[in-house]
Amino acid sequence: MDKVQSIFGILVFLGVCFLLSENRKKINWKLVGAALALQLVIALVLLKFPIANTMLSKLNGLVLVLDEATKFGAQYVLGYLAGGQTPYELTNPASNFIIATQILPIILTISAVVGVLYHYGIIQRVVWLISKVLQKSLGIDGPTGLGVASSIFLGIIEAPIFVKPYLKTMSRSGFFTLISAAMATVAGTVLVLYATVLEGVVETPIVHLLTASFMSAPAAILFAKMLIPSDGQELQSAVDSKDFFKGNTDSVFEAIINGTTEGMQMIVNIIGVLIVIFSLVALINIGIAAVPGMDGMKLESLAAYLFYPFTWLMGIPWAEVAKASELMAVKTILNEFVAYSQMRSVELTASSKMILTYAMCGFANFGSLGILIGGLVPIVPERKKEILDLGIKAMLAGTLATMTTGAIVNLLT
Repeated sequence: MDKVQSIFGILVFLGVCFLLSENRKKINWKLVGAALALQLVIALVLLKFPIANTMLSKLNGLVLVLDEATKFGAQYVLGYLAGGQTPYELTNPASNFIIATQILPIILTISAVVGVLYHYGIIQRVVWLISKVLQKSLGIDGPTGLGVASSIFLGIIEAPIFVKPYLKTMSRSGFFTLISAAMATVAGTVLVLYATVLEGVVETPIVHLLTASFMSAPAAILFAKMLIPSDGQELQSAVDSKDFFKGNTDSVFEAIINGTTEGMQMIVNIIGVLIVIFSLVALINIGIAAVPGMDGMKLESLAAYLFYPFTWLMGIPWAEVAKASELMAVKTILNEFVAYSQMRSVELTASSKMILTYAMCGFANFGSLGILIGGLVPIVPERKKEILDLGIKAMLAGTLATMTTGAIVNLLT
């Protein structure tokens, strides 16, 4: 029955996009079919083929090594605040868990490693290859394909920066596809962070999170091109591979320093966004509790009702729809990190946890929307009105993309 739910769900997700499309007559159904087929192929190759599965599984071991190394460095500098031995006896060990000093420091290590890989042109080559696959299979232009491919590895602002020279002249449809992909995927830095949070919740979490990010890229193209179909004026300029493959640093040491600095800025932003969003949500919840008859209700609980049909359509059993919907609401209102953290303590079947791991693996939340608007407007001020107009639609496209990914995975596992 859950397989039937997922198939029906994919059709409903497509139907929602069709109804909300700016121009239904111009929807390229060949692209829609090709994107769905590409999602299936990616899932089959990464999850079913032993060689690919083994390669991704080895990444899980790498995550554990990076996590262990980060803990060593963090505890050397921050001591017990980073999880080291306390100078006193703990009466409540749970109160000694600090997100800022025990979870987020791994972003520094990953940012430094990514800086080195970028210095040697390794990341650029991987992204270039993926962009070629997207161009050949889905027929999208080079800059858009490059930006979408970048979003699999880079952050919600870093990916558009990859194609910064083309942002001004990119078509409305191509520009929307780019920011929708940023909403539907997660950065490599936080992906490793999420994998550490999901250890023990799903088996080899890094495998599933990487697969989710790869699968949701073509899904984002699918829904973006349905909501805002191509007008036939796509930019066809090719990216100069010689310049593209060059790193932006003169030495490995500079790459490490730059990566660490960027990672530190990311951590500060994450801490700031978490504090502000949690504060605002708490303020709203206080207001809701003050309404007669609404005692005990929260914004997340109210928003969860909107997700009831969608979580069921992904393949979640009806008995678990309420819990799964609240997690999806938390992911949308707060962020996916909080949702993944809460999933650790929620009783769900293994299949539901697997679906949600994929469905929540994306930046489509209000905090990311703020970061996207705040980061893109200074880069392309000419498109400020367009960015503000497309933001919520991109969140919708990103959410539908990850939910479709969750439904497809349910069909295959």
